[in-house]
Amino acid sequence: MSKLPTISGRDCIKALQKAGFYQRLRESGHIILRRDQPFAQVVVPDHQELAKGTLRAIIRDADLSVEEFIALL
Repeated sequence: MSKLPTISGRDCIKALQKAGFYQRLRESGHIILRRDQPFAQVVVPDHQELAKGTLRAIIRDADLSVEEFIALL
């Protein structure tokens, strides 16, 4: 298992957009991203630094592996 990098919420969003996600909604400090095919929806906090557990949950909800996500960065 690859080591997770320390990234911001905005960097996470940019990587997910490369994987086919688009911004659906913004609620206060959180951005909701959606992908239609295959369907997936994730909530990314707009923080300077995402906690490792939060980032791992976002990657899991996006149906990506850690290696695939790191390649998108």
